[in-house]
Amino acid sequence: MAVDRSKFRTCQQTSFCRRHRLNRSYPAFDYRVLPQSIQLHTESDSENGAMDQHDNTNPTSKVNYYQKIKRLLKGDEHKSVPNEMYNQHSSDPYYRGPKPFLTASVINQSKHSYYPKKATNGDIEDERLELSLYLLKDGVARIRLTEQYGREDKPFHDPRWTSDDLILNMQEIIGEAGDQVQMLSSEVLNALAKDNDFGMSGDLMAFQYGSLTEDGDQTAVVVLQMQPFAIHMWRSTHGDDTWTKQPPIVSFNSRQMMHFEVRRNQFDDFDLDTETESEEEKKDEADKHGGKEIVGYWEDGLAIYADGTREEKKENPDAQAVESEASNENEPTESPTKESDKFHIDEDGMWQEKFGDHVDSKPYGPISVGGDISFPTSKHIYGLPEHASSMQLLTTVGEDAHYKEPYRLYNLDVFEYELDETMALYGEVPLIISQSTNTGTVGAFWFNPTETFVDIDRSGGADGTDTHWISESGVIDLFLLPGPNPKIIYEQYGKLTGRVELPPMFSLGYHQCRWNYRDEADVYQVHDKFEELDYPYDVLWLDIEHTDGKRYFTWDKNQFPNPAQMQEKLKSQGRNMVTIIDPHIKRDNNYYIHKEATEKGLYIKDKTGKKDYDGWCWPGSSSYLDFTNEMVRSWWSDQFSYNRYQGSTPSLMTWNDMNEPSVFNGPEVSMQKDLKNLDGVEHREWHNLYGILFQKATAEGLVRRNQDENIRPFVLSRSFFASSQKYGAIWTGDNESSWAHLKIAAPMLLGLNIGALSFVGADVGGFFGNPDAELMTRWMQAGAYQPFFRGHAHHDAKRREPWMFGEDWMIKMRKAAMARYALLPFWYSLFREASISGMPVMRAMWMEYPDIEEIYHTDDQYLIGSDLLVKPITEAGATSTDVIFPTRDVWYDVDTSQKVQMSNAPQNGHISTVHVQSDIDKIPVYQRGGSVIPRKLRLRRSTQMMTSDPYTLYIALDQEMKASGSLYMDDENTYDHIRKGAYAEAKFAIDFAKSIECKTQGSSEWISSQAESTRSIERLIIMGVEKKPTKMSSDEMDLNFDFSPEQHLLIVKKPQLSALSSWKISIEY
Repeated sequence: MAVDRSKFRTCQQTSFCRRHRLNRSYPAFDYRVLPQSIQLHTESDSENGAMDQHDNTNPTSKVNYYQKIKRLLKGDEHKSVPNEMYNQHSSDPYYRGPKPFLTASVINQSKHSYYPKKATNGDIEDERLELSLYLLKDGVARIRLTEQYGREDKPFHDPRWTSDDLILNMQEIIGEAGDQVQMLSSEVLNALAKDNDFGMSGDLMAFQYGSLTEDGDQTAVVVLQMQPFAIHMWRSTHGDDTWTKQPPIVSFNSRQMMHFEVRRNQFDDFDLDTETESEEEKKDEADKHGGKEIVGYWEDGLAIYADGTREEKKENPDAQAVESEASNENEPTESPTKESDKFHIDEDGMWQEKFGDHVDSKPYGPISVGGDISFPTSKHIYGLPEHASSMQLLTTVGEDAHYKEPYRLYNLDVFEYELDETMALYGEVPLIISQSTNTGTVGAFWFNPTETFVDIDRSGGADGTDTHWISESGVIDLFLLPGPNPKIIYEQYGKLTGRVELPPMFSLGYHQCRWNYRDEADVYQVHDKFEELDYPYDVLWLDIEHTDGKRYFTWDKNQFPNPAQMQEKLKSQGRNMVTIIDPHIKRDNNYYIHKEATEKGLYIKDKTGKKDYDGWCWPGSSSYLDFTNEMVRSWWSDQFSYNRYQGSTPSLMTWNDMNEPSVFNGPEVSMQKDLKNLDGVEHREWHNLYGILFQKATAEGLVRRNQDENIRPFVLSRSFFASSQKYGAIWTGDNESSWAHLKIAAPMLLGLNIGALSFVGADVGGFFGNPDAELMTRWMQAGAYQPFFRGHAHHDAKRREPWMFGEDWMIKMRKAAMARYALLPFWYSLFREASISGMPVMRAMWMEYPDIEEIYHTDDQYLIGSDLLVKPITEAGATSTDVIFPTRDVWYDVDTSQKVQMSNAPQNGHISTVHVQSDIDKIPVYQRGGSVIPRKLRLRRSTQMMTSDPYTLYIALDQEMKASGSLYMDDENTYDHIRKGAYAEAKFAIDFAKSIECKTQGSSEWISSQAESTRSIERLIIMGVEKKPTKMSSDEMDLNFDFSPEQHLLIVKKPQLSALSSWKISIEY
């Protein structure tokens, strides 16, 4: 399996990336803040927008800006500029969020600017940018740079399109810090400039604000550097000014790599020739297909001919040259400087760009933005999903760079993707998280949905990491998240983009899928076999062949004549179904969806903005709805109503595939960038949002179709962006049936969770190819411990339902699925926690142990929540493996309930690597001492059948014989837990020297409506017990228990307790 690289661009083949990567455009941009333009905005603003005057003797007091600025900015040496500042927030209809604390103008003073016309003071007035700095109450800082809007003398003065209202979580973004901001004194700034060896220069302004911790002891400090322009962030503890002697935790533009290509008319400032396609090139294109008639395209982008043959995959003749050139890019060379006398901008592709057979017209010319974000004290950074690579981001520049290409963020349908690559895949989250023992956890969210490349560089210093972001368009909109730990980082990020929605319980079970189950008889046969074998599953899926000729919202009446009856039969036995619905709409005037969408004018347009775009996908000639438009999204949601989607029932959920969007005959198997939405905005601006907006509209449709709109939806999407966590599940796409793809699944899923996407999974067994019994079993074991648990296969793959490998192997796979179902109360409680806190469900080891640097790179094992450690077996024939255990905790094998013996010497006192046995029946999983994990142990065939089953509490004692945990309960299906507060949460606290307590809180009305027998606790299994109690009692009733001194295991049977009520077990010795 190998990707056709000729279909996908490298940085070198992408003009905006090539132009700015590796400091190529460095001399053309040299920014400084115009001090006279600065305005501060607080609740106590006077009419002129300045701060009120305060006592200057207080080194952290707020003072009159105009008095302060004279002391900070060395008098009147700065050149005079107009004092007024255009209020971008009144002129920018796309901006959403709190008002800025500080606004100012930023000017490009480079002598090598794209613009030859300069003001008399040497500045380039046409490249004047507007800076807005937002300081939020939780310590987050937002840095936003735009062009000057509203200037009639500029050819393009309208605001650039941004997606604030589509992505940002406006209900919860913490408001501006306002009057809580303290401007730091000149004494502090002098100390900062003198004692800090980070290399800050020029005039400075510093602001202390926000509350990072519950006790309010830690605050954020942001320093604005005037010339050269940069912004730095620190954390400060009240009463401690030692932060001034430390490097910042994160900086923007400290390496002066920021660029902002302002819009302009072609030929105004360049003497460029547009690229035109020669007659010879046109002839070559015609000869490419040998005169054959093209009747379609396949997913790999190759043509299908009328004679039934297919275009053969050809090696890219330029691939070797491109690879060689890309290799040479990383050779150490002397970088140009801001003062370089000789400098020439790379003009190729500025106004028109060709890739393969496609030409991008670029009517606005070069409009790229970018900049550097540095983490001066951190060597470990994570994020930027989705890539088939390690969890930790590796270097892309420098002599020892791991990769030649930057990480690319551009949602694409990459057929047969390869591993250990920075190539773009199906989705992206432009978020980086830094972890350091020195500065804790820090985040940077680059809020820009256009195509983006990110370089990772550690050559600047042994202890730090620099990142360089290059986006094709948009504005610079950067959120700095100060942390200081993983829990608080995800609280901060959750308030910006939202948190995962609590999924319905059935969706956490096992999903069985294939491209395709042929007909109703096939569906019933598969379902009945699961029933016969007592193999638990919850959802059966149908791929594209279930439709009438790839017309979504329809059924093939020959193969599926009674779809509603089929769904109802499966639902009667506790199962749901999922059908696929993709965004491409077959261009058939007899197809009601296409006919109505055409009549209403809902489709994306060609580059003229007049004709509906026509691309090729599974149905053939297809149109694509404009999901950036609220009216279109609402119309799409309406299509899921039961009277519109004939044959659908409440138990039918949805799978959104191909939503990058995938276009078989388009550039890079996607849309041309100069297509336009209904508002005339080019596709390049919103490409990476298409998938999330499609999923959002689908989820809304599944909610809206029910009269009370109270049933939680389930939607799986392949494409995603920041905030996709709010709309459903994500999977890693078309993986391969190989051990290598099983091995990469954990790092990829951890990367998605770092991007706050918790409900994620990799297809069990791999999509392409044929797994043998061992690989399928190991994958089923691993899948049971990933948040989304689905088996899937390509239509060319052999049937691989669990029983297809023989009874012995089926039993092994069923054991793994049963372990998943037993843990569903635990999984459900974790998703409830994630919906409140924002913390990922599947966690890298460092998220729970951020002070242990030895595990910062570990991505072949992980934690489910904080209490289960999982190490999948990913090597053929393996019967043992090494597991890393943090030594501050006790760990228990979940299969034997026995304590792990860490006999070898702990490494640096923090971790211990233990070699454990893991034969084909076992996946190494361990429970943390000090935790309580609820399970349901009755063997059932679906989650619906488990609803009334009793709980068993697995209590793992720590070194002090204590433990704690919780169990969340609701109806598992509706929004009543939000709308009516209809839920209960049992919190367990164990001190085995004296008692086991449960305190239940929640809705008394809902609790009283539940029969206690439906939430009963039938057993307590307590691990790590050193001494047998003489008596255990509850409500003066003695409890029966068994104790094994050899196993240090105590089991309380039938305690007659309920998770819906508070209770206490007393322990006597």
